[in-house]
Amino acid sequence: MSTATRRYRYAKDKDSLLARMKRIEGQARGIQQMVEEGRYCIDIVQQLTALAAAADEVSLLILESHIEGCVADAIHEKRGDGCIKELIETIRKAMKR
Repeated sequence: MSTATRRYRYAKDKDSLLARMKRIEGQARGIQQMVEEGRYCIDIVQQLTALAAAADEVSLLILESHIEGCVADAIHEKRGDGCIKELIETIRKAMKR
């Protein structure tokens, strides 16, 4: 099955994930407004920290879905080596942030 036609496991939580992303988008707009208004530095940093935590949570939810679906399927079908390498590289990049 091609990547374009595959139904990923996170799709079952799509509405919840999209709601989270809309909240993150709203947070980003709020932070932009704080900068435009010249708000106190620490208040902006606190909001940026909250935004990063919210984005990290979305990443973890999608990564969890990836492991439970794509990675588990690849291992079951005896083609897990490349998938596991990709997963480790993704985790490595996320941890460097």
